[in-house]
Amino acid sequence: MAIELKANQRQDLKRSYTKLIRSAGKIPAIVYGKAKDPKAITVNSMELLKTVRDEGRNAIISLRVEGESNVDVMLHDYQIDPIKDELLHADFYVVNMSREMDVEVPIHLDGEAQGVKDGGVLQQPLHNLAVRAKPRDIPEEIKIDVSELAIGDSITVADLKESNKYEVVEEESTTIASVLAPDTGTEEASNEGEQEEPEVVGEDKAEEE
Repeated sequence: MAIELKANQRQDLKRSYTKLIRSAGKIPAIVYGKAKDPKAITVNSMELLKTVRDEGRNAIISLRVEGESNVDVMLHDYQIDPIKDELLHADFYVVNMSREMDVEVPIHLDGEAQGVKDGGVLQQPLHNLAVRAKPRDIPEEIKIDVSELAIGDSITVADLKESNKYEVVEEESTTIASVLAPDTGTEEASNEGEQEEPEVVGEDKAEEE
């Protein structure tokens, strides 16, 4: 079931009004879609943050704009003030619940790799997985068990279990996680420094004379 989020229409697009609504705890936003003209709205920033935190980045939101019927949307994009760490603007995209769409889903690695216990280093070059699914079938996250990964082992997209709810659209050869051997560069450099000094040619002969 979609989470409802209330919104108000925004007629005044002046910067002075934008500052006013932000001071009231709201942010300007746009809702748009293939069969819908862009509409300027405002939403409560705290309610939006709570929805994303509780339901995930790909949550289906039932947007309730005053005077209109609810519409199913997803948070397509947003802007954050890098200094104040506050929401500044949001874009909502109207979704067709019966059609598949491409989205990125966060990857969560479960367990402690055996290779890490043996001194290796776990690396995760891929943090989000591209999948194709109907809006209601989009997973909040994809969990991958790495507990059996030994040093030198890796998990690629091809190793993932198939799902009847979504299709993975990443290249099968893409590495998701791997365990590397511990870095021995420092130790080798130290051993090289401990090698015996080369003998100076002619030194023994000079001493004998």
